[in-house]
Amino acid sequence: MSAESTPAVKPWLIWTVAGALALVLGVGGGWLGARIGAPAGATTLRTGTAGACDAITVADRVLPTIVTINVTGSSSGVGSGEIVRKDGYIVTNDHVIAAGAGEGGRIVVTFSSGRQHLATVVGRDIASDISVLKIDADDLPVITTTDSDAVAVGQPVVALGAPLGLSSTVTAGIVSALGRTSMVPADGDLPAMIVGGIQTDAAINPGNSGGALVDCQGRMIGVNTAIATVPNAEGTAGGGSVGIGFAVPSNRAMSIANDLIDHGSVQHPDFGLVTVPISAATAKAWGTAPGLYVNTVTEGGAAARAGLQQGDLITRINGNPAIQPDALNMFAFTARTGDTVQIAYLRDGETKTASVTL
Repeated sequence: MSAESTPAVKPWLIWTVAGALALVLGVGGGWLGARIGAPAGATTLRTGTAGACDAITVADRVLPTIVTINVTGSSSGVGSGEIVRKDGYIVTNDHVIAAGAGEGGRIVVTFSSGRQHLATVVGRDIASDISVLKIDADDLPVITTTDSDAVAVGQPVVALGAPLGLSSTVTAGIVSALGRTSMVPADGDLPAMIVGGIQTDAAINPGNSGGALVDCQGRMIGVNTAIATVPNAEGTAGGGSVGIGFAVPSNRAMSIANDLIDHGSVQHPDFGLVTVPISAATAKAWGTAPGLYVNTVTEGGAAARAGLQQGDLITRINGNPAIQPDALNMFAFTARTGDTVQIAYLRDGETKTASVTL
């Protein structure tokens, strides 16, 4: 098994894109980000979430909607996906199909019944790591989705996909935490972001990427995307699932998928600036506040129209401290064009505010 890795920083985050027993891409914990330990909000256990799912019933209901994705192109790999429209639209992770999306690439979709179809790429959104495939078929079984905002910590769940290329694999666990937001590398070393991710201890391994995380009624609550693991003795990424997996919430995944299906692309809002994080230690040494130093402002962009300038220090975003490097990206990835974000910043020692319309 081959692996690529960045310097040994714990915890490690492994993309769950796989060549069956072949490819595991290791990514240093710095990508995981400090926000991974900070839930987006308080969560409470809801009634009816105790115990475990009837995995037999869930498997019977959901497996016909889950596919294995085999990709050949600049490299080869195996991933998973789910049918979201009966006329052949399939949602998966972008990193699963990236190698086969270019000229000469080939993507083959295999159903739980063993039937196979060639697939074409409808649209890709590298920033969210969500993409959509299309096969030439009709009257397909479609996965049911539900409101991922209603998911509770402790809720039992089931993960379905093709870990290590083993099609139609089912594992069970619980929702371990909510609101896990982290930057992860994507196609061409561009960053992608898991925003408000669902953490689960249901076993997820390379090849599960793009597969479904479902509740006990078989309704999709997330798209399995990444796992955390630890470095091996050589200091490179080693092993598979250690009980910490992350899924893109279904609300976000399906919003992006619908845009890709209906429009072929996703337009993410842009602040129109580049910032450099100033840590608390650096701020103390410099005699200033921690925040995001505005290094560049795009002429005519959203930030420029709101009056922000190079040299400003952003201290709060929508009332929250701007202390994470991904703070602006998180808003951009979750907001819609036209949304307004309240920015507090320092200029020449004076606190100012601005309303930035994305």
